[in-house]
Amino acid sequence: MKIVVTVKLVPDTNAVKRIDPATKRLVRTGVETVINPFDEYAIEAALALKEKLGGDTTVTIFTMAAESGKEVVRKALAMGADDAVMLSDAGLEGSDVWASAYAMAQALKKIGFDLIICGALAEDGNTGGLPNALSEYLGVPALTNARHIEISDAKVKAQRETDSGYQVVTGALPMLMTVTMAVGEPRYASLKGIMGAKRKTTAVMALSELGLEKAVGTGGAKTEVVEIAARPARGKARVEEAADGPAGAKIIFDFLKERKLL
Repeated sequence: MKIVVTVKLVPDTNAVKRIDPATKRLVRTGVETVINPFDEYAIEAALALKEKLGGDTTVTIFTMAAESGKEVVRKALAMGADDAVMLSDAGLEGSDVWASAYAMAQALKKIGFDLIICGALAEDGNTGGLPNALSEYLGVPALTNARHIEISDAKVKAQRETDSGYQVVTGALPMLMTVTMAVGEPRYASLKGIMGAKRKTTAVMALSELGLEKAVGTGGAKTEVVEIAARPARGKARVEEAADGPAGAKIIFDFLKERKLL
């Protein structure tokens, strides 16, 4: 069984984020790059499945990033993944969710997979839209917000986390799924894993290998950032006094109704 984990390389979560006023994009130069924290849970889910399934089960890390991110990807290999593939090409610069998903889908088709596991969100964007767009381009079902996963006879049984608990969902492979932080705390890379990661392969793939039929990069983006503005300063709090509980409740009710929140 081949499990592929999609990983995004993002600016250090503790770094100050800046937007370039000219390009209206997040400034990534001069900031340490790390694996998207949500994707570490996807890696953990994949490694746990590999340990349960055994046999010829493998875990491949896949990312769309500059080649300079190889050292960051090596952390995932040190955690226990078998190999990695990077889709790296200057022509991808400026891709939005849909363009990114399209390019990644074509690369994943070439790599091959039985199960793709994604983190639910990306620290730098938080759209949560890429996994579902990816499943659409790949033509496979998407099982979202999984917190517990079991696989047997090419079928998946998972607990899908909801606001009120969880649903038990089943489906057949191949499929794509996203996982929540409840799936398990990401493991630390051992010294043995760190040393072994240096011997594992990280293949680099270019756009010319994919035979794309649609534009990617800025030209293929369906969205555009038109304007960026600082959040307005918070105004002074409104203070109300009420003679009793019912009067106070009416003040709150009228306040919410005025703002069309009721």
